[in-house]
Amino acid sequence: MVEKIWLSSPHMSDEGYEMDYVKEAFDTNWVAPLGANVTGFENELAEKIGINAAAALTTGTAAIHLALRAVGVGAGDIVFCQSLTFSATANPIIYQGAVPVFIDSNMETWNMDPTALEEAINKYPNVKAVIVVHLYGISAEMDKIMDICSRYNVPVIEDAAESLGTYYKGKHTGTFGEYGIFSFNGNKIITTSGGGMLVSNNEEQVAKTRFWATQSRDHARHYQHSELGFNYRMSNVVAGIGRGQLKVLDERVAKKRYIFNYYQEKLSGLDGITFMPINEWNEPNCWLSCITLGGVVRPLDIMITLEQNNVESRPIWKPMHMQPFFAEYDYVGGTVSEQLFENGLCLPSDTKMTDADLERVCALIKGLWK
Repeated sequence: MVEKIWLSSPHMSDEGYEMDYVKEAFDTNWVAPLGANVTGFENELAEKIGINAAAALTTGTAAIHLALRAVGVGAGDIVFCQSLTFSATANPIIYQGAVPVFIDSNMETWNMDPTALEEAINKYPNVKAVIVVHLYGISAEMDKIMDICSRYNVPVIEDAAESLGTYYKGKHTGTFGEYGIFSFNGNKIITTSGGGMLVSNNEEQVAKTRFWATQSRDHARHYQHSELGFNYRMSNVVAGIGRGQLKVLDERVAKKRYIFNYYQEKLSGLDGITFMPINEWNEPNCWLSCITLGGVVRPLDIMITLEQNNVESRPIWKPMHMQPFFAEYDYVGGTVSEQLFENGLCLPSDTKMTDADLERVCALIKGLWK
């Protein structure tokens, strides 16, 4: 059988940066949560994206959860959430006992539609927070979203789990709202095997989230807890992997963009194929190269053909308002997110792919048009 082509698998540096930091953790016997790698990873990522402070956590989901707590979301509060996303964006709203209201996307960005957002605010003027997503590394239209939320005094949390290395008008995604979050899951553009980061320019509030993430242990000789705490802090070993991965982020972004451009060049002429939008103000990391299909060939046709040839692909996210668990909650907007789900496909975008791998994928896809 031919070697498997993955959608997006972990890719350690050729230089072995990660092992240097991990070895240091083992050599110093600092393998528990906290340590030099955790602090180093926080500081280095904050410097990389141009923000004041960062807290290294176990997951991106944990980062969203603590961001919601930090902006004061509690039981019964309304939180707007982009519908076209992974459930990890929405689940922490439920953790806090809050009520999600899902917002449609637009075709220009595949992300939160500013018009639907303002419509939702008029419907729910008491909204406590807005969670916007930068889907597949494409930035949302942050100027419009921030302007709307500023006028109505609503804090913004950016789910930049998929968009580390993406710029909106020259500024890193994840640095516009009150809080930004990143994920280092195994399939992300850089990985720590699992992990996440909460970032903000509010250093005092980031320190508070670190406190919550360390079981809210008070400064006392004995174990004392005056607030509810969580076991969310990243380990020193995992953070070492992250420090090494951060050194090759720019290389990974360059390769992801190369993959996207390759597909665009080879497949754009096929009837019915449209690629994810790249706007003039957006410099995406192209975490996954995504298409929509409007002709006879359907996403499932491509997925099955690729699967039969040991190539991994994936549908576009099923919107949250279409999910059984979230069906009872309100949704504001039209049918854009539904159309993208029904017609969309994520092509293999693994940074270890060779040109021969890319050509094999393209040949399999093009074969369906014959």
